[in-house]
Amino acid sequence: MSLLKILLMAFSFIFWVAGLVMLTVGIWAKISLEEYLVLSTNNYPNTPLILLVTGGAVLLWGFLGCISAAVEKQCLLRTYGLFLVAVLIAGLAAGLSALFYRRDIAEGFQSGLQNAVLSYSEDEEKADALDAIQRALHCCGVHSYRDWFESPWSLEQQENHLGHNNGSVPSSCCKTRKGCHNSPLSPKVLTINREGCFKKVCDFVSDNMFYIATVTLGLALMQIVGIVLSCLLATKINHQMPDAVPT
Repeated sequence: MSLLKILLMAFSFIFWVAGLVMLTVGIWAKISLEEYLVLSTNNYPNTPLILLVTGGAVLLWGFLGCISAAVEKQCLLRTYGLFLVAVLIAGLAAGLSALFYRRDIAEGFQSGLQNAVLSYSEDEEKADALDAIQRALHCCGVHSYRDWFESPWSLEQQENHLGHNNGSVPSSCCKTRKGCHNSPLSPKVLTINREGCFKKVCDFVSDNMFYIATVTLGLALMQIVGIVLSCLLATKINHQMPDAVPT
């Protein structure tokens, strides 16, 4: 009995740390991937949100394991065990969705990036996200900087510079944050990033989703230990309860 109590209390502490890790990974994923996921046209489970909710719940409920082990109450132990099952399911859902959907999410960026280029002068949210991506990944357009030339925004820029028909790209395509000769483009096109964003975005999202999935699945499978310990301790307490004295 004492050994089970110590093991469950030790696991509860590790469980609380795991919740902190889940919350941290969720916050990081929400911040670092938010701008990229805005542009994806595919429907996907919101893995960062699942991690945030699960991590927050684990932090709040992590103390229940220590309390239930200390007071030796069956109802608390069973409640704690059921919560661990729920965390296991949520963790598996987040990890597997990140693992299986990461390629689909990445591929959804092709049409998403194309839509963002075409609606650059109309959709502020997508325009801001696209600018942030082009600056962060040092890229321009979907497959190359030339994707901008047929966009409504670029055609509008050309109308504002009569006599120039060599296209324009946003300032986020410039290699330096101070700006460059991008509207219209200089003939040598040396001051902008020429590589497209699609491949870079796919690689970035796919790689990060894989890391998120690996960490989440590992933390989720760890809950099996807590489920077993809480069930064993609850059973042990049940067996040690004194029989009722007959009247």
